[in-house]
Amino acid sequence: MESCSKTETKQTNPSSEKLILIGNPNVGKSVIFNYLTGKYVSVSNYPGTTVEVSIGTMTARGKKIQILDTPGVNSLIPMSEDEKVTRDILLKEPKSFLIQVMDTKNIRRGLLISLQLSEMGLPFLVLLNMWDEAKSRGIEIKIQTLSEILGVPVLKTVATRQKGLEKIKENLEGRSASSMVIHYPEAIEKGVSQITPLLPEASISKRSLALMLLSGDESLAEWLHHHLSENEILQIEKIWQETQHHLSEPIGYLINQARLRKGDELLSQVIRLKGGAPPSISSFLGNLSIHPIWGFPILLFILWITYEFVGVFGAQISVKFLEETLFGKWFLPPITHLIQRLIPVPFLQEFLVGPYGVITMALTYAIAIVLPIVGCFFLVFGLMEDSGYLPRLAVMTNTIFKKMGLNGKAVLPMVLGLGCDTMATMTTRILDTEKDRTIVTLLLALGVPCSAQLGVILGMFAGLPALYFLLWVSIIVGILILVGYLASRVIPGEGSDFILEIPPLRIPLVSNVVVKTLARIEWYLKEAVPLFILGTMILFALHKTKILAFIEWAATPLIVYFLGLPAKVTEAFIIGFLRRDYGAAGLFVLSKEGLLSPHQILVGLVTMTLFIPCIAQFFMMAKERGLKKALWISAVIFPLAFGIGGMVNFLLKWVGM
Repeated sequence: MESCSKTETKQTNPSSEKLILIGNPNVGKSVIFNYLTGKYVSVSNYPGTTVEVSIGTMTARGKKIQILDTPGVNSLIPMSEDEKVTRDILLKEPKSFLIQVMDTKNIRRGLLISLQLSEMGLPFLVLLNMWDEAKSRGIEIKIQTLSEILGVPVLKTVATRQKGLEKIKENLEGRSASSMVIHYPEAIEKGVSQITPLLPEASISKRSLALMLLSGDESLAEWLHHHLSENEILQIEKIWQETQHHLSEPIGYLINQARLRKGDELLSQVIRLKGGAPPSISSFLGNLSIHPIWGFPILLFILWITYEFVGVFGAQISVKFLEETLFGKWFLPPITHLIQRLIPVPFLQEFLVGPYGVITMALTYAIAIVLPIVGCFFLVFGLMEDSGYLPRLAVMTNTIFKKMGLNGKAVLPMVLGLGCDTMATMTTRILDTEKDRTIVTLLLALGVPCSAQLGVILGMFAGLPALYFLLWVSIIVGILILVGYLASRVIPGEGSDFILEIPPLRIPLVSNVVVKTLARIEWYLKEAVPLFILGTMILFALHKTKILAFIEWAATPLIVYFLGLPAKVTEAFIIGFLRRDYGAAGLFVLSKEGLLSPHQILVGLVTMTLFIPCIAQFFMMAKERGLKKALWISAVIFPLAFGIGGMVNFLLKWVGM
């Protein structure tokens, strides 16, 4: 694939041209990506990471151009995995044309990225998005002046209303990179001039690479070892040491300060402030939603709406129709009959439509049970995302999650866990660090009951005094907080700082929410459904080899003597690994038959709630966190669940309940 020089582009194959969207978090890149591509063609992890990158195509000048929507960044000297992925795309992809999206209200942040792109020698177009919100705050930008200073085209846009976006394609013709230069202290400039000759040709300028290395960018280590000899790397290290020796402050700090000064100098030439517009209803509601007092009723209302839509409509009403009517009456009976007639081999019949059949269990679980929950959650998530409430939700729950070593962003996967823990595990990707994602994955697997299981649990407690339900809630919440607290101190890595920009509340663009929801459902069908099929095949093998029956026999002493439960409860725990609500339903049947006392119901439900995750969630944990962590989490949960259950059993006996 051919690459372009700093000032012009060579003719390339149409399919090889790339357009990269870049910008700070929450500036509207996804809306612009949707406008340009028409749909999310592919959403996948960047190789070797858990960071999602969206890829699509558009047609311009009679050519097909590939578009990459990169993770939001605050700097191109990476401080997080998201920023490293974006920097690596610029570094490793052949030279491409960039569209930098800025939030016009916070143009100072965007200008810091512009300056770094200029130093990289990359051609780019600037979109001043949310122009209407900036104007309502009395902020005006001299577009022509900004364009002349940067040396690149600048457009004003309101992406949610598709204003100004039609001009993007006609401004992709010019491929000149910005000519802006930042001057650093003499010692740094000398270090840059010494490092530059040692560096190989890359998609970005050698000067920008030299500045990254002098800033102490350790994330470039792998790239350096791939492109340079050990001797050259040692020379660069020596130059860094000599440069730092001549300076009283860290090099990275001085480089960043020079860029900030340049950005402020540029800002002073292009911005004009007027009196702001009168407060609007959206700004009033936005401020109210993070108020220390009034914010909590709004938070509880939003969480209630989310649970009602995802947990009740999605996980109960929709699932009941799809599982019992669509699959149970209309789809599975004729399919089962057809397979029994066409495939006379009993083994294959059982493999396809038996109790652990690929069609009867895997597809039913994936399509009839999980898909409606996924679709409902993705729709709610898209509305929260585009309305600006998502960061407010994180702010209001931050204090609670700090006690578990997390921050407010963890509320979303935890709330989704009340609908489906499998999909909640997938959405831990929104958290900033691997440590945070691991802790939330552990807590979801440990003690967050899915809506189907929760429904059965509530039904069992309905016939008991309220004290038993309050004890169950107190035990589960207490264990989650304690385990989260301990995990934050045991699991290696750094937790994320809770730094979050609060955008204004706005009415979401329905078309954009729908497109993103459909794209995420498409991802689910491609990525998650195969996990259900694989898990079912393993269960089928365990069933045919009698291993499942052996597990039931081996676990009986633990159930009877330690938990004080009837032997038949063992089967409920085994089934609970297949599906959480099936396990709780097994306890429900035993209680209706009068085989469980209130004491035993509480012990059984505490243990079942804390029990190891269902097989679908286990496979999702293995996919998201790796098999080693999934096994480690399960190994922690299993003894903890039975240990807590046994303690509850003995304490209840001690107090005479």
